[in-house]
Amino acid sequence: MESESDPNPLRRAFFRFAERGAALSARYHRARLLGAQHLPAAGPILLVGNHGLWGYETPTFFHLLHRATGRYPLGLAERGFFKIPVVKTLLPWLGGVEGTRRKALEALGGGHLVVCYPGGAWETFKKPRHHYTLRWEETLGFARLAAQARVPLVPFAGFGVDGTFVCPEDERWSVALAPGEKYRVPLGMPLPLPVKMTFALGRPLPPPAPEASESELKRFRDRVATQVRHLLVRACHA
Repeated sequence: MESESDPNPLRRAFFRFAERGAALSARYHRARLLGAQHLPAAGPILLVGNHGLWGYETPTFFHLLHRATGRYPLGLAERGFFKIPVVKTLLPWLGGVEGTRRKALEALGGGHLVVCYPGGAWETFKKPRHHYTLRWEETLGFARLAAQARVPLVPFAGFGVDGTFVCPEDERWSVALAPGEKYRVPLGMPLPLPVKMTFALGRPLPPPAPEASESELKRFRDRVATQVRHLLVRACHA
């Protein structure tokens, strides 16, 4: 999110409105953050973890990060959003960064907390049977990013984030994001379900070497995924 010191009054007003909304969401979901001591007071960090249904939990998570550290995180967002006229204007006001290697390196080079959801849309539109599973497929993007930027990586997990909406089993109520893949649309309801959200942060992991081989990057990716699964269990039982 942009700072409240932003000289643009429209951006500043929009920021304050969004911040209040995130705070209300955190209260509504009795959200809490575990492991905040693993985040530094300054300097770049890449946070990598699971995405919730429809990405609804993101403002709450960002609010908790700011409340714990005093720092406004930046989030790597789906590149397609930046092709939508209004969205591509508003997203940067909320801390959204186009999810390209160049933009991510710029954000980390600026010393920011940068949040990455490797599963992207594959996780936000997951089917009920895939709740709390990491749909990272064969992606190595975040591992290469950490290696190139030479920054520590903090794994995180959010529990409760897949229980905010009810999705029907009927595939007629679905959207197609890829050939052979259909994702259910949540049933209409006035408010998300008041599930409790718990986010857990793990210890920082040193990045792979800049010259790391593909097999080394795969091992690093798998290590991060294992850490996120362990943190999910911790968040579930906290």
